[in-house]
Amino acid sequence: MMSLGELVYNSRKNKNITQEELAELSKVNLRTIQRIENNENKPRESTLRMLFEVLEIKDPISEFNQITVKRNYGELVSEYFFLLIINMSLMGIIGWMTLDSEANLNTRFAGLLLSFFIPIFIVFMTKSMTKIERLLKFGSGFLIYIVSSIILVGFPTAFVTGLLVCLSISLLTLFYGDMMVNRKNAA
Repeated sequence: MMSLGELVYNSRKNKNITQEELAELSKVNLRTIQRIENNENKPRESTLRMLFEVLEIKDPISEFNQITVKRNYGELVSEYFFLLIINMSLMGIIGWMTLDSEANLNTRFAGLLLSFFIPIFIVFMTKSMTKIERLLKFGSGFLIYIVSSIILVGFPTAFVTGLLVCLSISLLTLFYGDMMVNRKNAA
């Protein structure tokens, strides 16, 4: 199976245009085209659409879905490490704002607001992800935190402080947030 870089390179050569000409015609950065042709990155769908339009590649969606960009283990490890850091940060922020012994009503209310606004921002930035994929990548820390907080501090304390409510709102927003974002865009 042909890689994305090979497809773009071969199509460009068949049209007898240089990378610079392709960049100018497609309004895509020259360095981005070079990275795509060398299989160094996974371009956005919008970038591929612009390139495929200039290169006259038919049915860009099916071409895009059939092509697999080769990823090395370093990219995978760094991606999952980054997701781990994000999950730990989100858990820490909401936990600090609700479970802290000095947390007052204002702090807990701020935790409640953040438990909605941070996940809706994640939904807005990851529109192409499915609900389940988003929930697994960004909500797994919340799920672990719910279980561990019930075990460590007990259900009554976790509920009264607002931690369980905030974590539940975060999970529901990650899962159902795309409906809110899509309604906003449709209006």
